[in-house]
Amino acid sequence: MRPNTRSNLRSTENSKSMKNALYLAVMALFLVCGCYNVEPPKKPDNLLSEDQMVNVIVDMAIMSAAKGVNKKKIEVSGIVPAQYIYDRNTIDSLSFAESNVYYAFDVETYKRIYTRVKDTLNKKREFYKNIEDTEKVEKPRLDTIKRNKVNKFRGSINDSIIIATDLQPKS
Repeated sequence: MRPNTRSNLRSTENSKSMKNALYLAVMALFLVCGCYNVEPPKKPDNLLSEDQMVNVIVDMAIMSAAKGVNKKKIEVSGIVPAQYIYDRNTIDSLSFAESNVYYAFDVETYKRIYTRVKDTLNKKREFYKNIEDTEKVEKPRLDTIKRNKVNKFRGSINDSIIIATDLQPKS
């Protein structure tokens, strides 16, 4: 005798949909209760300016990209990325964390900061791309100049050898 698989399948589907509905109801309850009476964070005593926040976040993005490209080189050099960024910007981790929380509460300010970060990173990328393009154009020219100097030097050596053999007494 085979069990009725269709009714078992429906029962399993109903059970899953009930669990999903219960899960959604609980999440909605948490969301409604959790967002009620949210107080903004107090302004920290050591609040970083928006300019400082932009600089720190730009440095973090660059360091993160560098770690992605060659993590081993950074580790071998002994650089601790977070500490390097804090030292470079003369801040500490607490002031950055508190400032980040403070600015993140105001969505418009945070968007403005991240728009400036994105613009700064794009400008830096364009700057270094222009340097790279210039080097690609200049490299063949510099290689030709170097090759000509080497050939000229070889020619002068050959001339010296010819002159030296001409000066030797013939037997």
